[in-house]
Amino acid sequence: MGIKTVKFGGSSLANAEQIAKAAAIIRSDPDRRYVVASAPGKRSAADVKVTDLLYQLYGRRDGDYAYTLASIRQRFTRIASDLDVEIDLDPHFATIEKHLLTIADPDYIASRGEYLNCVLLAAYLGWPLIDSADVIRFADSGEFLVDETDVLLGTALHKVERAVIPGFYGATAQGQIKTFPRGGSDVTGALVARAAMAEVYENWTDVSGILIADPRVVDDPLPIREISYTALRELTYLGASVLHENAIIPVRSRGIPINIRNTDCPEDPGTWIHTEASTDSHGPAIVGVAAKIGYTAITVRKAQWSGSLGVGPSLFRLFQDLGVVVDLAVTGVDSWTVVIRSEMITHLMEVFMDKIRTLRPDAVEVRDGLALVGVIASGTLPRTTVTVRLAQALDDARIDVFADTYVGDLRIFTIDTDRHDDAIRAIYAALVD
Repeated sequence: MGIKTVKFGGSSLANAEQIAKAAAIIRSDPDRRYVVASAPGKRSAADVKVTDLLYQLYGRRDGDYAYTLASIRQRFTRIASDLDVEIDLDPHFATIEKHLLTIADPDYIASRGEYLNCVLLAAYLGWPLIDSADVIRFADSGEFLVDETDVLLGTALHKVERAVIPGFYGATAQGQIKTFPRGGSDVTGALVARAAMAEVYENWTDVSGILIADPRVVDDPLPIREISYTALRELTYLGASVLHENAIIPVRSRGIPINIRNTDCPEDPGTWIHTEASTDSHGPAIVGVAAKIGYTAITVRKAQWSGSLGVGPSLFRLFQDLGVVVDLAVTGVDSWTVVIRSEMITHLMEVFMDKIRTLRPDAVEVRDGLALVGVIASGTLPRTTVTVRLAQALDDARIDVFADTYVGDLRIFTIDTDRHDDAIRAIYAALVD
């Protein structure tokens, strides 16, 4: 098929048993040539991720940090022993401790989980290790440098047939470690796939693909078999998890498909993410449903606003001047309603009210405690049919919709926060079950 870049998450590499499973998957396909790995995740519900232990270590740098450091050392020593990998970890932990007591850079400390896990994985596979600090470039300000990274990564990858690359971090030209936000190993995997000009980016995790709905809300939801980059970005923005939303951008620009797979069930096909997903005429009427809480709606009313060219630009310029992002905007005959993250507008409400009066509105209404629920139609049914069934599902569940709109195949509803789980269950039952 061609080069495959594979990324394994923390749950897939939580202990030696999981690492051995991942290695078996890698070795089963010679096209899997570049491997990106996360730090060890939880081994059980009561366990602590290695990255969280490292943040705890940094927080205790001025006090009793020895126990935390010993716990992290023991975790990696146990993995090495169980894998029967002969490697001396003492120099690595001596460097970490020295760094902790001198430079004390939180990004460096947090990144050591990925680095050490990849040291062990590379030794177990017998593959070379490419340190992300050498090939993932950040500016001194912390800004990620995409073009420079693409060149550095591409050059390094094409010098080796196979390699293991730590996720989550990179470095400045001077060698200072910088990390991506949490979940950033997904981004590293996408960058490696892009630089390697891979045929596919496989993202291995603990679920068999992306689910149509949150399994904490809907019992045993079906997986999504195919989804477009655009639809996935929309679902991720609205709260669906599995893949870091910024991981889509590097591969999308090169048309590289993403395949979300389950390390514990490698036979499952998972979810495929393409530029354009094909329509399954026998599949569910929706691709996915997700919700995001913490919104405020502001409705501005004035008679005879309908058809006025300057109203919309003036209103949005006002929010732009305040540095506030509008997530949803709905227009009525003589009204505009905008939906905004509450954390962005609450502390600016007094300033906003002063500014909005310059437009001389008849009324301004503010409503807090809202959630956005997004539904993406699959194309198996006409949009009008989906619209009717959505409306009926919410009406049957006695859920009031404050505002809603269509953007392509995405339908967004604004409802009370305390009903968003009920809305997801009602929609799933009406359009999937």
